[in-house]
Amino acid sequence: MSTSSNNKPPYPHPAGGWGALKSSARHIIKSEHAAQGVKTLLKANQPGGFDCPGCAWGDEKTAGKIDFCENGVKAIAWEATAKRTTSEFFAKHSLQELRQWDDHSLEKSGRLTEPMLYDGTSDHYQPVSWQQAVKIISESLQQLASPNEALLYTSGRASNEAAYLYQLFGRVYGTNNFPDCSNMCHEASGVGVTRSLGTGKGTVTMEDFDQADAIFVFGQNPGTNHPRMLSTLRKASKRGARIVAINNLKEKGLQHFADPQSPKEMLIFSSTTISQHYFTPRLGGDMAILRGIAKSLLERAATDPSLLDNDFIDKHCHGFDDYRQAIIDSSWEKILQQSALSRDDIELMTDIYANSDKVIFTWAMGITQHRHSVATVRELINVLLLRGNIGKPGAGACPVRGHSNVQGNRTVGINEHPSAEFLDALATRYTFTPPRDAGFNTVESIQAMLAGRAKVFIGLGGNFAAATPDTARTYQALQRCDLTVHISTKLNRSHLVTGKRALILPCLGRTEIDRQESGEQSVTVEDSMSMVHSSRGQNEPASSQLKSETAIVAAIACATVGEQVVDWSKLASNYDLIRDEITAVIPGFVDYNVRVKASRGFYLQNPAALHQWNTPNQKATFSDARLPQQLIHESAQSLTANPVLTLQTMRSHDQYNTTIYGMDDRYRGVYGERKVIFICEEDMLNHNLQEGDAVIIRTVSSDGVERSIADFKVIRYQIPRGCIAAYYPETNPLVPLESIAEGCGTPTYKSIAVTIEKIKPS
Repeated sequence: MSTSSNNKPPYPHPAGGWGALKSSARHIIKSEHAAQGVKTLLKANQPGGFDCPGCAWGDEKTAGKIDFCENGVKAIAWEATAKRTTSEFFAKHSLQELRQWDDHSLEKSGRLTEPMLYDGTSDHYQPVSWQQAVKIISESLQQLASPNEALLYTSGRASNEAAYLYQLFGRVYGTNNFPDCSNMCHEASGVGVTRSLGTGKGTVTMEDFDQADAIFVFGQNPGTNHPRMLSTLRKASKRGARIVAINNLKEKGLQHFADPQSPKEMLIFSSTTISQHYFTPRLGGDMAILRGIAKSLLERAATDPSLLDNDFIDKHCHGFDDYRQAIIDSSWEKILQQSALSRDDIELMTDIYANSDKVIFTWAMGITQHRHSVATVRELINVLLLRGNIGKPGAGACPVRGHSNVQGNRTVGINEHPSAEFLDALATRYTFTPPRDAGFNTVESIQAMLAGRAKVFIGLGGNFAAATPDTARTYQALQRCDLTVHISTKLNRSHLVTGKRALILPCLGRTEIDRQESGEQSVTVEDSMSMVHSSRGQNEPASSQLKSETAIVAAIACATVGEQVVDWSKLASNYDLIRDEITAVIPGFVDYNVRVKASRGFYLQNPAALHQWNTPNQKATFSDARLPQQLIHESAQSLTANPVLTLQTMRSHDQYNTTIYGMDDRYRGVYGERKVIFICEEDMLNHNLQEGDAVIIRTVSSDGVERSIADFKVIRYQIPRGCIAAYYPETNPLVPLESIAEGCGTPTYKSIAVTIEKIKPS
């Protein structure tokens, strides 16, 4: 049971419904551009319109159906606001002053309108021409001792066209340093699924959700992070599919949902049950759950061999015998201890899985941000393989990407570990020699800046300073750079954590018309279901000085490396030409410019869905990884005499990534504040805490670095004993830079060993 932080009762309504409509209306009004906002919304995720700048959930195929959600409304209203952050704003507010503002206040200042330069001498950003800004960047890059002293960061918002040019520029310049937001969220999915199936993407389509007999939802909160998914789950639930939620927090969106587009549910205040079964494991216990399902299935198959798809395993899989031995070696005692579930809970999940012919496993960052996240992703695939649930209608693996085009960025080459085949294709197309050494991921980039091995940082979107771990050290890293550059739509924390010099380059948003030499342009994006579709802005730009991300990248490339290898100016003048380049380099994009004109775009075929396994042995590969010896709270307990808790960072409902739209989290009963921790009643008693008490949270680590945050208010919530939760970026200072997932380098935002201490009233 949750309790609100200001004595209001817990939110009594289902997710969605009238609450979502009221919230949407408030945010449209707050944008001070309500009429334009409503007009814009009607074009969101529609043929001929623009792709929502929020989540990467697939689009509905129903003709004429409005296809946006509450958080999409927030993102669109936030971008289409009438408020402006002009040069007069920067003249009025110094960097020293702005650093004291909270993240919500920074971004609600409005849209950036012109390029701004911090020259390292004044405490203010000052206006600078586009020509001079590009010259500063190109000269800084040309003066580096090595191209590998440059870092080219990418946010998932960038289009396929901008991202392709960005990676091409970086490689012509001479580096594979492409840290990106994937490194911090779904990297474990890409690595794990690739090792198991030979491709790093999910294997399902939207149509598969219409056919699945059961859907297991692991480690995600769609009600806040990708609300349009609730409509998909609602349809599945209403037709009889069994939906199982496995999430350590009891989230409103996974329990009941009222579809704002259902007249019946809205008029009679009814809702649909989303999850018929809801399990709340210990943080980090998901791999143990999956191993328990596999163990139970194997034990049952001893008397009923049909429970395993032996034909599929024999024909398509490698490593089953070793995996079976790993299952046998996993004791029920350890499975139950790590999961914090009962044997009956796991047997019930096995019943559902074994009695469903077509099953989808879907997951998000509750799975991927742990020390053993790659092994957990591979265990998800293991269990699907046991019953042949890869590559058949209504079944498969579905990692749910958080940002609108994070998948597309990776597809078109934003990758610090590019494949040899991709580099060979670039070399053939452009007759240059791409660098072959691996580049820096996000954590490695921070370490390189700290060590003086990286000196110029360019961010194509995003809010690097707020999204990354170990905040104090990340700030130090950025401040040691000679130049930091941010291509952005709105003011954020990263603009205030500067190198010796800094540039803010304002760009068009997804909702705005992009006019280039050949006329109005469309861009393309790829969603979580591998659908590639067109996005065309509808609104006039917020300022006449805004440039598209594609045009900005092309200008920097032209000034830095010239046009002997690539005619950047020509490509930037007509995005069809960029798509032709992608067609020539990347498999699957044949007739790109033709196929993307279809009303919903085209499907980028996943080979694993066709039982084509691009693994070394040409088969789907079982992982025989053992369960972790200890979870984080167990391994850290020897470092302190105080009880160790496991902290996960997460979003509030009025938040998307690091963007704070408001200070409420109504589904969890929190209003007007963000410095809160969610903790169960038993742990409150053990720590002598009352609702509303203020606490200090300290990281437990062996590296000798003191990490703590103070004045966080206690909120009682239904969460497993030994686990607590709080919002990021406020809790990012607690995440050690070196605490990363094994095999992929993702920070362990969902498993931080901490202690808490009550602050005594003075």
